[in-house]
Amino acid sequence: MSSHFISLHDLRYHSASDGSGAPLLLLHGFTGSAANWQAHVAALAERWRVIRPDLPGHGQTPAPAADRCTMERVAADMALLIEQVAGAPAALLGYSMGGRLALYTALHHPAWVRVLILESASPGLASAADRAARRASDDALAQHILDEGIPAFVDAWERLPLFAGHARLPAHDQAVQRAARLANNAQGLAHSLRGMGTGSQPSLWERLETCTLPVLLISGADDAKFTQIARQMASALPHAQHVTIAQAGHTPHLEQPDAFRAAVTRFLERIGGQPQRNR
Repeated sequence: MSSHFISLHDLRYHSASDGSGAPLLLLHGFTGSAANWQAHVAALAERWRVIRPDLPGHGQTPAPAADRCTMERVAADMALLIEQVAGAPAALLGYSMGGRLALYTALHHPAWVRVLILESASPGLASAADRAARRASDDALAQHILDEGIPAFVDAWERLPLFAGHARLPAHDQAVQRAARLANNAQGLAHSLRGMGTGSQPSLWERLETCTLPVLLISGADDAKFTQIARQMASALPHAQHVTIAQAGHTPHLEQPDAFRAAVTRFLERIGGQPQRNR
């Protein structure tokens, strides 16, 4: 594994890279880091060059201000990362917040994306009223993180129904996930939430029909909300397929890693290694 820092515009990112071949960029979710993909790296790196950045405010990448953590600016960073590290269009695989970022990057920097895999992701909220309400909620949560600290936030975060499926994980895996969340920086998470939260992101629903890339949508069968969102996205995207992973909730890559990796591998092998640009 190659672990390094790279300057992207005015922010110093930490990133890891493994394997060789066509580039595959893995984008983690909120409270995560590049380490979240560790269970999949060895298998994926046998076929692809796997690139895993820590997104702003996570892992070893700082978040100097919320206005530096917007979808617009971080997507521009991801395009530059692909250009500098891979030098060729990449396949983007994103989970949750990372999935929203992958979709935004593909729609705004199409020259650097050849295929999309979106796990438990969305195009944002369609209505201005819903976005305003979510921004207020995200801002309140960000302030709670700053006021109460990471341990109190993690206790509340892990009790969310969204992560009920984590009870299926072995005790060791649950402990690893908790330790990773506790290692976060309060200011980093708060700035990320205010900059890249669902309420701050522009809606991409109306732009889905313009995305001509091959897209794989993955959701856990027990995650009714994001399974429904994936179905709606699949009907709007010109070249999308939707796979549901049995006995999994919001995090299929953790809850059912073998089934998740099999779906990803089948899709990428079917697409092949030749760049397919979004026009």
